[in-house]
Amino acid sequence: MQFESSLTILNSNTPLLLEKRIKLLVAIKNEGSISKAAKTVPMSYKTAWEAIDSINNLCPTLVVKKEIGGVGGGGAILTPYGENLINTYNILKSEHEKFLENITKLTDFNTGNLKSLQRITMKISARNQLNARIKDITFDNVSALICLETLSGQELFANISKNSIENLDLKIINDVIAIFKSNNVMISTSENIGLSARNKIKGTVLELNFSEVNCEVIINIGQNQTITSVITKTSAVELKLSIGCNVIAVIKSSDIMIGI
Repeated sequence: MQFESSLTILNSNTPLLLEKRIKLLVAIKNEGSISKAAKTVPMSYKTAWEAIDSINNLCPTLVVKKEIGGVGGGGAILTPYGENLINTYNILKSEHEKFLENITKLTDFNTGNLKSLQRITMKISARNQLNARIKDITFDNVSALICLETLSGQELFANISKNSIENLDLKIINDVIAIFKSNNVMISTSENIGLSARNKIKGTVLELNFSEVNCEVIINIGQNQTITSVITKTSAVELKLSIGCNVIAVIKSSDIMIGI
């Protein structure tokens, strides 16, 4: 047994996007015609028109541009906003399906009880949680080295056990979260520094927050992603850190956890 449910996006409690409407938008993009798209879904031509009007009215920007008349009942094209809407829905649908898979794994269908609801709702104290995609997995006898790609295209390596790979069902191209503590992030202003740590992520200093002893360094690594490091105030002064300066975030591969 398994859990299944459809994904619907509401606007002021009114259904805006559901799977059948997304299929209609995709069909309009491919066919360039409302009547042909309606047959592809399938739905009646009247229902297709009503769905398009509803989507256009509920969205802040036009989703479908309609051309009245012509052979086959008129043409139609998606606006850039409409195409982005499809991509966004597909991302949400993928995450929704992952959630249902996790719920299925954690449910004892013999008793109807969740084995551990806490695992689903758990929050963690680690400050850094980066969205990334698995590029490669290399195995040895007991562990695995995962090569990740951040949203900005930089490589990040995580060393975890083979059992963790199996338990999380990790595969190449999977989207995951790289998790690591801020006090495990070292800062360098030189690319040539000799350190054994595998990860050296380039960025620029976005914020510096000093206390009496420490300094919180927030680093912009591109694509709206940041890395937070907590170092001593003395180290920040010695490195001559300032807003906008180029730095390297250095993290050991063994200090990176993987979440899904």
